Parts: sequence; structure tokens; C-alpha cells
Amino acid sequence: MLTNNWFECKVATEKSIGEGKIKLFKESYLVDALTFTDAENRIIEEVSPFCSGEFNVTDIKRAKYSELFMSDNENDDKWYKVKVMFITLDEKTETEKKTAVLMLVQAANIEGALHRFKEGMQGSMSDYEVSLIQETNLLDVFPFKVNIDNDTPETSQE
Repeated sequence: MLTNNWFECKVATEKSIGEGKIKLFKESYLVDALTFTDAENRIIEEVSPFCSGEFNVTDIKRAKYSELFMSDNENDDKWYKVKVMFITLDEKTETEKKTAVLMLVQAANIEGALHRFKEGMQGSMSDYEVSLIQETNLLDVFPFKVNIDNDTPETSQE
């Protein structure tokens, strides 16, 4: 089983805003990659087909998301960071311990993000509480895909 190594990549791209005017936009994406170099190559590969002008990768940093809940619904066009506190009981001291974990949920709004998160957590044996749901500035997420025919990695082209 592959574990995810998420990298948040910021890209500066030029876009036409009409009347011959060009404006620089800064956009954030999330890619699953092995290294920073791999993340840069992946984001260039994913974003370049959609850019007509110049673009540069301006920043790459690790993102610590333990779980990703994607949606097939085209109306779910936003990404929400969900901070979850998993609750465990220390048997020796009989005290509760809370461990914070970040998850990413694709939804149309905060209510939808909470609903999708709860659906994804159905069947979980862990006790938890949601302590934060916050909209991110991510435009898209590019998970790592494995080609089943020959077990080699491939990028997502959707």
C-alpha cells in the first residue's frame, strides 16, 4: 500500500483578463509526490496544459493531510481542511488524550464538507471530534495513481 506524501505547490501564472490586458495570478494546488523535485515536476505536468502564458512554480511545502475525501459531484468545487481530534484513553492514568489530525474534504460548502467527512468516517472504531472546518485556497488536488497493468506510477490527466 502506498502512503501519500502531499505537497502544496504555489504557481504564478499569467492570464488574459480582456481588452489585451494580462494579469498575474497566484494559485495553489496539492500534489502527491515522492520528493520536492518530483512535486515540482508533477505540478508542471498537471498545470501546463491549462496555461496559455508564462507560469512559474513559486513555492512548494509539505502538507500533512492524513486522509483525503474526494467528490465526483461537479458542484463540489472547494477544498476544506478538517481538523479532527482523535480521542484515546490512557489506561494507566485513566485520562483522555487527544491527537490532532488534518484531513482534506472536497465539497461545495462547509455543511457539505462536514457531511462528506462523516460519511467517510462511517465504520471507524475511533472516537473523535471535529475541531475545525476551514475552506482552503486549493484549486485542485492531484493524487498519485498507479497503472494497474504494469504497477508503474502515472499522473492523473482528467
